[in-house]
Amino acid sequence: MFPISLRQLQVFESVARHLSHSRAAAELYLSQPAVSMQIKQAESIVGLPLFEQQGKKIFLTEAGREMLHYSRSILQLVNEMESVFDELKGLDRGHLNISVVSTANYFMPQLLATFIQSHPKIQVSLSVANRDAVIKQLADNSADLAIMGQPPDGTEMRADAFMLNPLVVIASPSHSLSSAKLIQPRQLANEIFLLRERGSGTRGVVERFFSKHKLALPLHMEMDTNEAIKQSVQAGMGIAIISQHSIELELETKRLVVLDVEHFPILRHWHIVHRKDKRSSIAAQEFERFLLDASQTIK
Repeated sequence: MFPISLRQLQVFESVARHLSHSRAAAELYLSQPAVSMQIKQAESIVGLPLFEQQGKKIFLTEAGREMLHYSRSILQLVNEMESVFDELKGLDRGHLNISVVSTANYFMPQLLATFIQSHPKIQVSLSVANRDAVIKQLADNSADLAIMGQPPDGTEMRADAFMLNPLVVIASPSHSLSSAKLIQPRQLANEIFLLRERGSGTRGVVERFFSKHKLALPLHMEMDTNEAIKQSVQAGMGIAIISQHSIELELETKRLVVLDVEHFPILRHWHIVHRKDKRSSIAAQEFERFLLDASQTIK
């Protein structure tokens, strides 16, 4: 018999995900000693250490990595079972964990607010990160679904397009190209570009654009947020390629301009992404239907 409890699996999974007892304690509303006790009990049942300490950091052992795989599968099945019973009871409630890339956060809060108003019993958690981190949250099963521009490669995920995502080239109104017409890609190659960090979806778009036109990536500076990029473009530090959804206010107040560049805007889509092997909860299904309907009214 292997008498490990669901609570011990839940605590272990949280510690393994955060690699921190204190962050797991905060997430689960437990004291840190209670978390440590649950981990010790789980290790005693397994008969092997699940974590090892190096300095002030903890890491998963080989047994811990195996335990993480099974604990996530078990907890996923339990969550699916709860969702199925809620659906059978006809209850409009449940939990919904959504992960979005940072650019999507310019329109998601408004959509979420509308969704929550019509589904007040559904508890929603929103995580904002770059593309690589969002994909990891899906793979780790810590997100029910994700919103991103470029879906991940491979066959493990399903992606449904739901809204256009036009990408444009922006500059300061005082930039020498601000009034130019039909700017050619080779002209952009002489400019300083402000780019997101590696792993960002828009960073990949910039790299593919110049590669497609057989041009080297221009001189550039990396920044980890769209806000930093917009502020730097306003200050005249360079130009950038960015989603038009993220610059509506700056265009209205004339702090930024969209350059007239040949082959732009690049029309892409926002996608709803989730794991194929995960049964969608009633809350996730409701939210996906809501997004597909609401996207028809978003420009």
